[in-house]
Amino acid sequence: MTPAHDAVATAGADAHPRIVAALIRITGDWTLAEDCAQDALSAALLRWPRDGVPANPGGWLMTTARNRAVDVLRRAAVERRTLHELAALVPDHTDGPAQEGIVDDRLRLVFTCCHPALAPEARVALTLRTVCGVPTADIARVLLVTESAMTRRLTRAKTRIAQAGIPYRVPEGAALQERLPGVLAVLYVLFTTGYDTDGEPAFAEEAIRLARLLGSLLPGRAEVVALLALFLLQHSRRAARRDADGALVPLDRQDRTRWDHAAIDEALAALATVEGDGPYALQARIAARHATAADVATTDWAGIAHCYDALAALGPSPVVELNRAVAHGYAHGPDAGLALLTQLRAAGGLDEGVATTVEADLVARQGRAAEAAALFRRAAGLARTASERQALLVRADALHPDR
Repeated sequence: MTPAHDAVATAGADAHPRIVAALIRITGDWTLAEDCAQDALSAALLRWPRDGVPANPGGWLMTTARNRAVDVLRRAAVERRTLHELAALVPDHTDGPAQEGIVDDRLRLVFTCCHPALAPEARVALTLRTVCGVPTADIARVLLVTESAMTRRLTRAKTRIAQAGIPYRVPEGAALQERLPGVLAVLYVLFTTGYDTDGEPAFAEEAIRLARLLGSLLPGRAEVVALLALFLLQHSRRAARRDADGALVPLDRQDRTRWDHAAIDEALAALATVEGDGPYALQARIAARHATAADVATTDWAGIAHCYDALAALGPSPVVELNRAVAHGYAHGPDAGLALLTQLRAAGGLDEGVATTVEADLVARQGRAAEAAALFRRAAGLARTASERQALLVRADALHPDR
């Protein structure tokens, strides 16, 4: 990749949501806005290697997209008022400090894509396509649908926005407080889609970028800061999660010198400013305890167990409860963890593959190697991905080779 192509990628990542948001605000046409933003990037890929990178890359992209929109709308004989507003769209701010009008545009876009009137899967897809500029084919591949199905999903979402009259605006006051958790939930799903064992890391990076954007546009919101800290802490381990052969490496066997310590430092500094214990703050405090421990033995497991107790009180879920059993197993001994696991199984609703993995780990820590190995092999048979299955079989063989 040439320096000019790097410049297009960098400027595009920052300018794309600004361009799409501004054009949607003026024209109300989502498809036109996306097409014009894409046309501007395509033009940059052709012209910047030949003519050089402009002094204001973001401004160049905005101007090119705006001119493209004007051309399209003139041919469609759109009303004079819209053309006048487009012509007045000033691109100079795109590489400078955020200005109020454009800040509102990007926020409008994020809140509209994450509107509760849209189906949850549509919110994630629309955010990726419209705010992040991810190609439809890439979204379809990661979300395990065909490209044509994803195209239809995105079209339905945009149609829903138009037919339901979903306002292109940022809610205020109590409405903002009510809607913000839904926006953060979309970012969380986006991150976990990229962070899963066989996920697409670029999606996790997009979630981090959006969390930064949201934090800059809504300063002082504790749960936004906490969510960014959580993403940074989790993503800091990405280089150590697989060995040279691509096999998964569990947390207790990762080379901690390979963690991204700059990201950890940034996350810890951000988390230090967060007051209160919302769900993302608690998860970030758990991740921070792992990130700052020298090894598993010296990890603050009592603190982690306390955080999971608080998380379970806020919103119990099978995932939280299973992690709570693990934490109590390390903090207070494997018997304590197994007792909690027995209670959870009696209540029902667990992913049996994950529950069996938890049981195997706790039984191994009791010193019952052969029984633990059998449980790990049973869990491997229930694993959702090939990477998870292989990692579980490796753990089983390490405890008691299958003869």
